[in-house]
Formats: sequence, C-alpha cells, structure tokens
Amino acid sequence: MIAIENLTKRYGESTVVDGVSMVVEPHTITAIVGTSGSGKSTLLRMINRLVEPTAGRVLIDGRDTTAEPAHLLRRRIGYAIQGLGLFPHRTVAENIATVPRLLGWEPARVQARVAELLGVFQLDPAVFGGKFPHELSGGQQQRVGVARALAAEPELLLMDEPFGALDPIIRAKAQDDLLDIQRRFGTTIMIVTHDMDEAFRLASRVGVMSQGRLLQYDRPEVLLTKPADPFVSRLTGTADRALKLLSLTNVGELVEPGAAEGPTVPESASLRDALAQLVWSGAAAAAVVRDDGSAAGRITLAAILAHGRHAT
Repeated sequence: MIAIENLTKRYGESTVVDGVSMVVEPHTITAIVGTSGSGKSTLLRMINRLVEPTAGRVLIDGRDTTAEPAHLLRRRIGYAIQGLGLFPHRTVAENIATVPRLLGWEPARVQARVAELLGVFQLDPAVFGGKFPHELSGGQQQRVGVARALAAEPELLLMDEPFGALDPIIRAKAQDDLLDIQRRFGTTIMIVTHDMDEAFRLASRVGVMSQGRLLQYDRPEVLLTKPADPFVSRLTGTADRALKLLSLTNVGELVEPGAAEGPTVPESASLRDALAQLVWSGAAAAAVVRDDGSAAGRITLAAILAHGRHAT
C-alpha cells in the first residue's frame, strides 16, 4: 500500500526526518512512536504532502505521490488530528459530508454515507446529524472527526495523536472504535502516538523514531523481545515487558494436545488472561476451546511462564 523510500525533511541546517524507509502493508494498522521532536508527525504529513519532502519519495499503490496535485491527493487520503479540527459553524452531518461534496458526489449518496458512518459510530443520525460540534462531548467529537476522515471511503487513513486529548476511559473506547472500523472497512491506517501501550494495542507493526531516524520497525512482540536499540528498550519498558508480551500473544499460539481439569479459556484469549485464570484457580493447566465451543487442547502454566521469560 505505502512504500516510503529514504524520506528526508530538512529545515535549514536542521534535519527533522532523516532517510526513513519502510513499507506499510494494505489493510493493516501501523503505529509510529517516539518522543516529542522525533519527527514522527512530519513523517506522517509528508505522506499526504502537507509537508513536502527534501529528499526521498512516497509511493501509494506503486504510484509516486508527486504525480498528482497535492490537494487532489489529500482528498483520497483520510486525515484525523488531535483536536479534530471540526468546522464549528457546520453541523455534524455537514462536517462529515465535507470531502464527498468536494468530490462531487450526488446528494443522495452523501446523505447515505453520513447516515452509515453515524450509525457505525453509534450516533443516531436523527439526533446528532443536526447538532453543532460545541453541543457534543469530547468522545462524540472524536467519533465525528474520524467519521469525517472516512467519509470519502479512503483506502488510507492518517491519524496524528487523535486520542491524545481524551481521558483514559473515553480513549480506550475510541481505540476499540478504531479497531472495529478497520475490521469493517479494511482501511489501511497509520497512526502517530507517543504512547507505546496504545501502539501495541492497535498496530500490527510499530516504528520507533528518535531524532528523525527510524530505529526499528517490526511487530510489537519483536520490539519487546529483540529491541534493536537501547532507546527502543527504554521506550517499551523493562519492568512490565513480560506482561506486555503475554497481552500480545493469543492462547492459540501455545495450545498443545491433551485435556485439562483446570479452568476453560477461549483460544482467542491473551496469554495474560489465561495466566490470571490459572493463578486464580491454582491449576497447572487450562482447557482451551475454539469459538464454536469445541475442544482445541490445553495450555499449561509452565508454557505461559516460559514464553514470558523471552521478554526479559
């Protein structure tokens, strides 16, 4: 979907993004993580050309993004930012309809898309369509902002700290919404965040940036078990690294043949949840069941603990 090749941005003598190369697979969520000033937001904005690169290039579906005018490129790429940037003088429905109308969609198609997205985000169109942004809660504004970014059915959605201003409870719900949306529409999503836990929860691959350079780009479990740089190790944390790894791994990956007299856990549960079940019950093994309720095998306490030790 996206190939970033030696992408660089300089402002005078200062290099903000330094020769970054990476490939983002279609229909996935990729997170870019780093401290303030690491270059992660600038990298994201070079993809939709809100910032023009000094060197390097970006290919989307094999096509160089400089092959078309920047404003046309942006109309087919969703973009959501912290604070959302909703138009205060436009209703919720008008905000969501912004890009489809720019693209010349028929009014009936626009109306249907607005209603569909409000329904997806559990906002009744009859209740919320005519409201203005100041009449919404922070969580509702966040949902409308993401709905607007998705309105023109983009295959790519860029998100720059979209949940940073939300309180922890609303933020967790917003993350769940994003995962549901990605599964429903198959959108390729790139999200910038300073929160490694958020990155691990959402993304199938995570890039860690520092001082403009991409230090490591891999699956979350690889960043935990094989950090390529001391900075990556510090960012992923050391004290709770084993628990993070267990949260990222499903029971199905360690299931073994046989029966168990202990508790029953679903194959899709995390190893962290299975560990909690075993510790609570005092059992050495748990029976594993598939989604349809059939027996898949068992998982042992010893296997879970051995897997957790790989992170330390």
